[in-house]
Amino acid sequence: MIQHPLIAQLSEVIRQIWEGSLPLQPYPLPADLGYVEGHLEGERVRIHNLCYQTPHFRKLHLELAQVGDNLDILHCVMFPRTCYDLPVFGTDIVAGRGQVSAAIVDLSPTRVDHSLPSAYVRDLTALTPDPFQQPRPLPPWGDIFSEFCLFVRPVDELEQQRFVDYVGQILKLHCQHALASQPLSPALAQQHQSQQSYYCRQQQQNDKTRRVLERAFGNTWTERYMTTVLFDLPQT
Repeated sequence: MIQHPLIAQLSEVIRQIWEGSLPLQPYPLPADLGYVEGHLEGERVRIHNLCYQTPHFRKLHLELAQVGDNLDILHCVMFPRTCYDLPVFGTDIVAGRGQVSAAIVDLSPTRVDHSLPSAYVRDLTALTPDPFQQPRPLPPWGDIFSEFCLFVRPVDELEQQRFVDYVGQILKLHCQHALASQPLSPALAQQHQSQQSYYCRQQQQNDKTRRVLERAFGNTWTERYMTTVLFDLPQT
């Protein structure tokens, strides 16, 4: 797959940080959903999924999707195991016809009070990037995101590079905090499970993603993919 340069760059940054920071183990995706192909309005749709797990994360998911030569998508989520006080890392890039229309990154809270651990607040405050010229509004279901969520349309290569650098910084500190975290009590772990389930259900409401998948693969396949690969609920 030949991807938009920004997507190719960020996917490589993510993989390098994962491999250099975490004790990765394979994650058992359904055999037919690791790589899939379909068609949308005469264009070939290709989706490639890369998944791992670690002692602190139940699933690390990197998805690279392409619709013909006109649309490239990067989607990445790190779901923590619910016995740890860790947020959900997520980043997405949508690039169409050579231009980046959307780029988002966040560490979404999994606490009942929707707060981030104090160490994250301290580090994210210190990492605050320079302003982007075209910030984008969050979707109606975006109450899952934190106050530090960055959602923008990068206007040039300078802003694109700034976005990649920022994602890399956030990802590195997230891995560091994860490795230093200690297990929660069963009661607190249950609360984190509930909040992570809410995060997944809200993400499943992303109509733009759902419509594209349904047009390419059908409703039944899309529902299975969104609830099995993209945003599966944490198990007890």
